[in-house]
Amino acid sequence: MSEIVSLEALKPSSALDGSQGLNRGSGPMQIDARDDRSAILAWLARFADSPATLSSYRKESERLLLWCVMQRETALSSLRHEDMLAYQHFLADPYPAHIWVMAPGQKPARSSPLWRPFAGPLSPQSVRQALSIINSLFSWLVAAGYLAGNPLALARRKTKQRSPRVTRFLSMDQWAQVRITIESLPQETERQRAHAARVRWLFSLLYIGGLRVSEVCDGRMAGFFCRPGADGKDRWWMEVTGKGEKTRLIPATTELVKELMDYRRSRGLSPLAAHDETTPLLLPLIGPPKAMARTAVHEIVKSVMEATAARLRLSGTPEAAAAAAHIEQASTHWMRHTAGSHLSNQVDLKVVRDNLGHANISTTNTYVHAEDDSRHDATAGAHKAGWTPR
Repeated sequence: MSEIVSLEALKPSSALDGSQGLNRGSGPMQIDARDDRSAILAWLARFADSPATLSSYRKESERLLLWCVMQRETALSSLRHEDMLAYQHFLADPYPAHIWVMAPGQKPARSSPLWRPFAGPLSPQSVRQALSIINSLFSWLVAAGYLAGNPLALARRKTKQRSPRVTRFLSMDQWAQVRITIESLPQETERQRAHAARVRWLFSLLYIGGLRVSEVCDGRMAGFFCRPGADGKDRWWMEVTGKGEKTRLIPATTELVKELMDYRRSRGLSPLAAHDETTPLLLPLIGPPKAMARTAVHEIVKSVMEATAARLRLSGTPEAAAAAAHIEQASTHWMRHTAGSHLSNQVDLKVVRDNLGHANISTTNTYVHAEDDSRHDATAGAHKAGWTPR
């Protein structure tokens, strides 16, 4: 087997590049692609304005193409139903592991010879997600005329029995337990104090602001600004750029602005950012003020959830054990669901929709300040993290 390389560096032989694939379409094509790699890149180009989606889709299409060329020794455009059954098993157990799986603790760049497509075997849920993405790829290539048929179309569709989506959030009591964990973080050393301040600020952004992890990592403190409303009252807002490079305004409540000022002071900064300041919303504990990676943010959230679950289990009660089991599963995106769920219990759903960016905001709404002011007041009056005052 050849050395594993990234999608960008892969150069299959003419026998494996798909130019002569057995499942190639025979009619006119809608894309200018003559091989499998080019066809995949054409599909990925559609998601250039959504970095998170692009990263996820590239990962799955890259894994499939590498498996085809380097392990199955067949072109992607020659895959049959039986091949996809084999690939499904491969995702659950990438073998041989030393070729396909990253060494523990390593996160090399995609250009590094140490890079591998997998961090480990995929869970059943992750396998389903991977195949769903690949199915979208195949369906698009069929529609584009590049493939004659979708080799996943014959896959058995299992009826999914899963909990309602709403369960992917924390109840008010569970959120209170997470707050206790955060407020109890050690602060004996300078590093511990910096870590505690950052964790509290991160969860303020996730809960009060309802931000996506990408918005936390890509946002800047200068996104906070104050403007007078239609009633003459000054209100603070936070401008963020979300999915599809769409910009929206989130009410920066008094509580959120206070948390911002406290976090900035903990970093030796002025209470508020200048309009041209480039400081990221969330900062590393040491080194220059650069934006944090999403994986680092996920790890912070996961550590807080796991610590909360461990503390609850110490009580020994069935109720605490059940809460611990639920909290332990919580992720960064669960905090966004938590924010939306708690807010929707107290305000109009339109407020939630606009705060979380679930719908496009018309350009004219930029000038309808009275409607924005009402949304701000509804959010500020009903939605608080409930931090213990310092």
